[in-house]
Amino acid sequence: MMQVIPVIDLLNGVVVHAKKGDRQHYQAMQSSLTTSSQPVDIVAALLDLHPFEQLNIADLNAIQKLEKSDTSNYNVIESITQQFPHLKLWVDAGVSNNIELNIWQKLDVRLVLGSENFAHLSNFTSLDRDNDFVLSLDFMPQGYQGPIELLSQHEYWPEDVIVMSLENVGANQGVNSELLKEIVGKANGCNIFAAGGVRGSEDLAMLKNIGVHGALIATALHQGQLSKQELNKTKTEH
Repeated sequence: MMQVIPVIDLLNGVVVHAKKGDRQHYQAMQSSLTTSSQPVDIVAALLDLHPFEQLNIADLNAIQKLEKSDTSNYNVIESITQQFPHLKLWVDAGVSNNIELNIWQKLDVRLVLGSENFAHLSNFTSLDRDNDFVLSLDFMPQGYQGPIELLSQHEYWPEDVIVMSLENVGANQGVNSELLKEIVGKANGCNIFAAGGVRGSEDLAMLKNIGVHGALIATALHQGQLSKQELNKTKTEH
């Protein structure tokens, strides 16, 4: 089964269209699923398209440490947990220390720890990581961002690992298959999730063939490139 996880990127309380990691120029999401860019409306529209079990949320205020990073999206994400209680949320809030970790652990979410948020391995290992978390290996347009040990030594990897190719995000030009093959090759039983560039069912089939467990998708869902039938098929294929 190829697991499809929709993604919403939050900036100043609204959903924006992430494109190639150029965070300074992200615009409000324009979706074929709804005329709204309000988070709750977007989530409802995604669930109308398909009964997704999980949702990935990137809090761009928190990730970029913007002025309102501790308030602007926290309440939005909390409201999503309340209005969609059966939806499991993966949240990347730019957590880089235990103070931030404690704030976000109050919510009923699974935190995504992005490699870009750690200057040194010790910053990562000093986190109180008793709770289940997801690791995101972050590849910017200029290359991998984070402690090299997180990339090269899989003993630091949890069960679920995202390969985030920001140059491919929102570009509608396909996934970074060579990078994904390389990381799947050393996954050692971890579930690898591809983020960035999935255009439709053909890309999903290719990812499955190289051993990728799931895909994080935004653009292809909002542009209607994955139909209800194709999404249903991903749940029934084994």
